[in-house]
Amino acid sequence: MKTTALPGFRDFYPDDLALRSHIFATWRSVAGRYGFEEYDGPPLEPLDLYTGKSGDEIVGQLYNFTDKGDREVALRPEMTPTLARMVAARANGLRKPIRWFSIPQLFRYERQQRGRLREHFQLNCDLIGEPGPLGDAEIIALAIDVMRAFGLTAKDVRVRLSDRRVLVSLLQKYEQFQGERVRIGFDAIDKMERLSRQETVRRLEEAFFGPQEIDHLFRVSQLRTLPAVLDELESCPNGPAVGRTFAAVVNALGDMGLAEFVDVDLSIVRGLLYYTGTVFELFDAGRTLRAICGGGRYDNLLLAFGGVDLPAIGFGMGDVVLAELLKERGLGPTATAGLDVFVAAVTADDLPHVLALAHELRDAGLRVEYALSVVPLRKQLDLAAARRARYAVVVGPDERARGEVVLRDFEEKEKAKAQRAVARDAVAAEIVGLAGQAAS
Repeated sequence: MKTTALPGFRDFYPDDLALRSHIFATWRSVAGRYGFEEYDGPPLEPLDLYTGKSGDEIVGQLYNFTDKGDREVALRPEMTPTLARMVAARANGLRKPIRWFSIPQLFRYERQQRGRLREHFQLNCDLIGEPGPLGDAEIIALAIDVMRAFGLTAKDVRVRLSDRRVLVSLLQKYEQFQGERVRIGFDAIDKMERLSRQETVRRLEEAFFGPQEIDHLFRVSQLRTLPAVLDELESCPNGPAVGRTFAAVVNALGDMGLAEFVDVDLSIVRGLLYYTGTVFELFDAGRTLRAICGGGRYDNLLLAFGGVDLPAIGFGMGDVVLAELLKERGLGPTATAGLDVFVAAVTADDLPHVLALAHELRDAGLRVEYALSVVPLRKQLDLAAARRARYAVVVGPDERARGEVVLRDFEEKEKAKAQRAVARDAVAAEIVGLAGQAAS
């Protein structure tokens, strides 16, 4: 019998789940502030939903099988195809722009490594039906504000921002960069940080690029400021027009007060072929981790997958790298809240009264526990301390005869106030009142 989770899959013990819940709650809170509505889809989809977009080669990265209805299916590796299908089904009835987000669990059969598992949860935010640069800025701002909501600053995280339209214009200054050769150029830029310059040059030479074009490709990939990009675009095909769009995105983020998070970086391409414009990735500032978030504009994808011609921009933010970063910075959730009340019995005859009182306190909205077997009072109070209970209510024969219970406050330092008798009928209201005062 297996005693551990499958490779690349996780068990979530209470502390782990507390961090996951904290991440989910923050994601939902920030997305809600931006007016995004939550949606979801099935974790199991037809296999051709993914092969139609990425080709049959993606099958090697999927958890796929033939189901009992003889259908070829796969656990979802991403959310965008499902989103496209759902939007297409109701496109005419949805008010544009559509602001949707989801937190799916995704599955990919690939080699696990730091920051990448075979399953993860991901915040997907998509803005559909808006082609302008303010839509791009809105999505990027949302991603940044998620970071800020976790307590991360511009010293902790950076957005690396580029635009494929800008790159196409810059590359096409040389006639060799046309059609498929633009894609080869993109692929080279995308891999520059992982390969040596010598290896990149070798690959480009094998694709019959000359020294001038190769040097130009490296120079374009190293542009790091908006003025430098705009200056280069002045002499490029359609350069001033795409430059104005790119500048509008950068300037809008500045108007929002988020400029300190943003680095113009034309080495960002995003490997997926369906991106058509703005692209961005969000990293920890020290670049010790994988990308926390990545996204961009994909204006043709909904038409290809759902038959609906709507522009769109979105991003995906995984929980694995984000959780690592929050742990490194000490920004996880505070310790799980303990019990409000532990109800203890002095004798076995007090147990029915403990059960009644515990249920009454739970009905009042309090977190309550009691011993599930007859044990000495000392052991019950030790368990209360282990559960981090704020109060203990002790029910004994003498107290019952007087219509009272003993209320003990574990956080009260003054001995005279730490333990006192309270009328049995008033104990629930007393504790609820005390809990309210503590909360305020």
